[in-house]
Amino acid sequence: MSSARDQIVLAAPSRPDEEGSDERGSNDERGSNEEHFEDLLTALALSLVNVEPHALDALLVASLRRIVRLLGVDRSALGRYDMPLGQLFATHTWALPEVEPVPSPIAEREIPFISAQVRAGHGVICDRVKALPPEAATDRASLQRLGLRSIAVLPLAAAGDVLGWLSFGALRQDHLWSRDQVRRLRLLAGVFANALLRQRKDLELDAAMAENLALRQRVEAENAVWREQVLHCHDFDELVGESQALRRVLTQVEQVAPTDSTVLILGETGTGKDLIATAVHQRSRRAERPLIRVNCAALPATLIESELFGHEKGAFTGAISRKIGRFEVADGGTLVLDEIGELPLELQAKLLRVLQSGEFERLGSTTPRKTDTRVIASTNRDLLAMAREGGFRPDLFYRLGVFPITVPPLRERKEDIALLSAYFIDRLRTKLGRQVTHIPDAVLAALMQYDWPGNVRELENVVERSMILSPGRSLQLEGLPCPAKQGATAAVSDPAGGDWRTLSEVERDHIQSVCARCGWRISGAGNAAERLGMHPNTLRSRMRKLGIVRPVGPDAV
Repeated sequence: MSSARDQIVLAAPSRPDEEGSDERGSNDERGSNEEHFEDLLTALALSLVNVEPHALDALLVASLRRIVRLLGVDRSALGRYDMPLGQLFATHTWALPEVEPVPSPIAEREIPFISAQVRAGHGVICDRVKALPPEAATDRASLQRLGLRSIAVLPLAAAGDVLGWLSFGALRQDHLWSRDQVRRLRLLAGVFANALLRQRKDLELDAAMAENLALRQRVEAENAVWREQVLHCHDFDELVGESQALRRVLTQVEQVAPTDSTVLILGETGTGKDLIATAVHQRSRRAERPLIRVNCAALPATLIESELFGHEKGAFTGAISRKIGRFEVADGGTLVLDEIGELPLELQAKLLRVLQSGEFERLGSTTPRKTDTRVIASTNRDLLAMAREGGFRPDLFYRLGVFPITVPPLRERKEDIALLSAYFIDRLRTKLGRQVTHIPDAVLAALMQYDWPGNVRELENVVERSMILSPGRSLQLEGLPCPAKQGATAAVSDPAGGDWRTLSEVERDHIQSVCARCGWRISGAGNAAERLGMHPNTLRSRMRKLGIVRPVGPDAV
């Protein structure tokens, strides 16, 4: 056995040749092989200098094949260590067709001597496995069990670190490793190690660049969403009013905002559900993170999944690049799902999964992603009725309805109309270039008598239209629907009434007509409450106030 600082050579003593001619022939053959080996080593070194990271693996396997055939051995492998598991894994292998490839993984306890030597940066060269020293008894038994007769194992060392190992093995006959072969194999191991080190650094750089790109895409997506929110945000940023109904809602907001519970905001169109969602977010611990909105009714079913969860490039026709979904953009913040009742059934299961586990996948990907997003949903639909009729998943309804908040319609908080009107006048005065500062009593009385089916949004529109048509400092009311406007005029200007009908009479007749057409069914899709744009409980309360009773007898439906 001979040794050096960076390798150990274990070889049986060479046998003297019996005839000089045989010795000359053997030397000539050996010299020819060494020249071929030198040429191969040069070619491999050149091919590995600038190889692309994705092409290196195939090139390494091809290199192992050429070396095995040139050396006349049976198989070869490149591998790495797994420190926690104490195992050696073969990452690149090649073997002759009739030979089994190098087994993988191999426990270090099966070859402790060889493993320790290679970890220390030394090579182990053995012409005959049975010639291994006594301290390598375990290694000898393991190698013989695998059918190995000769081995060469060298460290893959680069930049002062041992990255793995390179091995060659002969199973059919002993192989005598010459000094020139060992020297060239050491050079080859260095070439492989440097190529693997470059590949690792290139892959790390690619991963860092991909992470940077993903971060940039997320920032761009957040900026785009925030710009969208600014362009489409409500014109007022606070809730105006002092009614008991509004105070009750604000109390609920204060109670739920500091938690991470899902909130379901119910109410008719135009009541300010988006303002309640904003108030919840602004009073939460997520106030410094994004508040993202998605209108489930404004997007086609084919696009809403991509909008919520994102998609990979090529996930569908037209997906020319990766898109980050709103759940990723809202990570750490709040996602508001407006008109949740319009969400397609096939997507409701995916939304339920996100609510329960915080996991989702982009379209075109099977990689689960995590999100820490608080969800606030809003709707003017009766989700419970939809769940009973199969239009909405009951499990999703109960998961969303952890903390429901019902925003009252304007007709149930009429004491706030004067404050809201004054607020809109003050805010619109500069925008419209008007000097309106006064609301006449007759105008306010008309505003108070109207039931506002469009709620606060309709009031804002009426005030703006009236201001445009008001040249002086007093508001001249314009824009109320004719029946309501006539009823209001009769009450203010002509108490006798004449042929005028009161607003209550008009309202009672209209509700009776709609209920009769719906067979006196109040709740459910397409029935009286939905057609009137009211919550079923609100409609029942209004019917009791107006004295509307479902008919009985032969005329009843």
